[in-house]
Amino acid sequence: MLADQQFLRIPGPSPIPPSVQLAMGKPMIGHRDQQAKSLIKQLSPKLKPIFGTEEDVIILTASGTAALEMAVVNTVAPGDEVLVLVTGAFGDRFVKICQAYGIKVHRLDTPWGEAINPQLVEAYIKQNPSLKGVFATYCETSTGVLNPVKELAAVVQQFSNALFIVDGVSCIGAVPVKMDAWGIDILVTGSQKAFMLPAGLAFVAASKRAWNRMESNSTPRFYLDLLRYRNSMQNDTTPFTPALSLLFGLEQVLRLFETEGMENVFTRHKLMMQMIREAFKAHHIELLTPEDAASPTVTAVKPTDFQVEALRQTLKKEFQLTIAGGQQQLKNQIFRIGHMGYCSPADVLQTISVIEVALVRIGKQLELGKGVEAAQRIYLS
Repeated sequence: MLADQQFLRIPGPSPIPPSVQLAMGKPMIGHRDQQAKSLIKQLSPKLKPIFGTEEDVIILTASGTAALEMAVVNTVAPGDEVLVLVTGAFGDRFVKICQAYGIKVHRLDTPWGEAINPQLVEAYIKQNPSLKGVFATYCETSTGVLNPVKELAAVVQQFSNALFIVDGVSCIGAVPVKMDAWGIDILVTGSQKAFMLPAGLAFVAASKRAWNRMESNSTPRFYLDLLRYRNSMQNDTTPFTPALSLLFGLEQVLRLFETEGMENVFTRHKLMMQMIREAFKAHHIELLTPEDAASPTVTAVKPTDFQVEALRQTLKKEFQLTIAGGQQQLKNQIFRIGHMGYCSPADVLQTISVIEVALVRIGKQLELGKGVEAAQRIYLS
């Protein structure tokens, strides 16, 4: 294999388009200059349709986890009661963030690999009327589950006064979301997933209900104060030094989205998901998630007759192809393939072909090309 050739098929960070890499290499500008103000002024409105909102989308120089913490610290206070819907490692992260701020956490756990049942959420919030917030993960990266946030939002809005706060880090920009129409109060995502950028930017949108809550919430915060960001955004700037090179890249990412069309972006991600799932089905290799809960951005595979780490090591050593392993209780039990952002059906066909060869290398009995053929048929159909 070529020494400097890498194939990254993990659920983030995702590959970066060459045009975005070039854009990030632009000469630096002053972050308080008019040029920077003009850039920020034109970026924020273009993010709104991706979130499905008419509200401002805040651009934060930070990781996705910082945006999750921002969603917590701005809306709930120590001693408040919240419900966290846990379907994997990142739902569990919401729990830990809330606990760090002295918030009373109710957790509703779903078996890893399954989506949240809205009826269970309805029953729980009816029994706990004091909830100030309900936290959910749209795409649970650790399991490849896409949770039914539209239905969950409807339940929360109908049966409680809690804010509905959603982690969309590993799927916004790859799946449809209508934040305003569905009734999501805070939606966050990060730059290194479907937005095809390096890590370092986060995006946060809030409903009018959420802004009202934030204005009365006295929990101390400084860098993560959303009100501070909203005030700065009204002047086309940021309260703290922005990652300008990433903003240059974001400008090009949004241009790529506009060229392809967001509906086509969503269709491409769903197609890649179907191609990968059918490839493994053709080899009778078990998938972790059922069809109705599968994410268009990451697929989790749960083999029974070969070692996950043997496959991952062979892929890396022989082909410089990187896939992800399992997290926490699924460590060494599953592997995960990212297919988001700068990824096409051609990339998926290559990935499946290489995985088939690697499986033969580690002793798995299979018919070479059978998974590729299944994926090809999905593509052609």
